[in-house]
Amino acid sequence: MNTKIASLVAASIAALATPAMAQSAGDAPFTGVRVGAEVGYDHIRSGSTEDVDNTRDLKQSVDGVTYGGLVGYDFAAGDNLRLGAEASYSGSSAGTDYNNDNPTVFNLGNVKADRDIYVGGRIGYVTSPSTMVYLKGGYTNQRYSLTGTDGTTTLDGKLDTDGWRAGAGAEFAVGRNAYIGAEYRYSKYSKGEVDFEGTTPDGSRFNLDTDRHQVVATAGLRF
Repeated sequence: MNTKIASLVAASIAALATPAMAQSAGDAPFTGVRVGAEVGYDHIRSGSTEDVDNTRDLKQSVDGVTYGGLVGYDFAAGDNLRLGAEASYSGSSAGTDYNNDNPTVFNLGNVKADRDIYVGGRIGYVTSPSTMVYLKGGYTNQRYSLTGTDGTTTLDGKLDTDGWRAGAGAEFAVGRNAYIGAEYRYSKYSKGEVDFEGTTPDGSRFNLDTDRHQVVATAGLRF
């Protein structure tokens, strides 16, 4: 999975970089290679088609802090239009602990959010030399750490979930090469696969319905 994703990241950025390779961040605002970091609020919840809260009050969401890094490339497709590709790798503190006295469900069971990989593109519009607004979308793969027990036997595993992400944000130039920004994004995960540790066979892919809302602050450099 990671090898395929890494290849897709490289191909996406290279494809967009080729027609504007000679262009640097100094030629036009909000163009060139960029690297950055992000941190913000993370809310993950069971989707509407998987509502299991019909007989008792069960917690179906987890909240936490998302944090990670990103790399991207943007080029000018017009005086104010920008097109780009980006990839990010992030973690999250969102999770829920098993408690027999206070059962929780999160569509996926008792889980801890692990790493998230995102690969996608974006389209931006420069409203001033120091401000750009944009829309983004692409593929996301979220991994969860799972712990299940029947009181005697405990099984640990990983759950990989596939989905899509859409978002919108604003970016602000700070000096010649630095930038800061803010972004909202929504992710929908619809496929999952459980990878058990040890000799337990891995599970087959199955359907799921999980929603994710994130609001993050970003900061980085352009080259």
